Amino acid sequence: MRAVHRLNALPMLDETTHYGLLKTLEENPGLSQRDLAKRLGVSLGKINYCLNALVTKGSVKINNFRNSDNKLAYAYLLTPSGVEQKARMTVEFLQVKVQEYERLRAEIEELKREAEQKGLLENTHE
Repeated sequence: MRAVHRLNALPMLDETTHYGLLKTLEENPGLSQRDLAKRLGVSLGKINYCLNALVTKGSVKINNFRNSDNKLAYAYLLTPSGVEQKARMTVEFLQVKVQEYERLRAEIEELKREAEQKGLLENTHE
């Protein structure tokens, strides 16, 4: 029953945390959940929830270093599916950020024109 709950809850992962977690794990698979939470600016509970959901989905696998001096040492490794998912999300995030940038750039230009027309700014042509 619990596994079903996790599968159904996966869509609740917010895309920013999901992408940030995949990106961070790809670069640093040995980070602890606490370190992941600090880097992503989310709670430890949210990291635990997200990792469990990604494991259930097959995007991440967990390796336990039983022979290590630190018996709690884990590595969170992206599976081929996780690498593909991260690549797809990278392209999607890039498209969204470019659109946000273009909207913001147009808004800034409009505000500059308004301010110049009202004499609030010196001619600021860059």
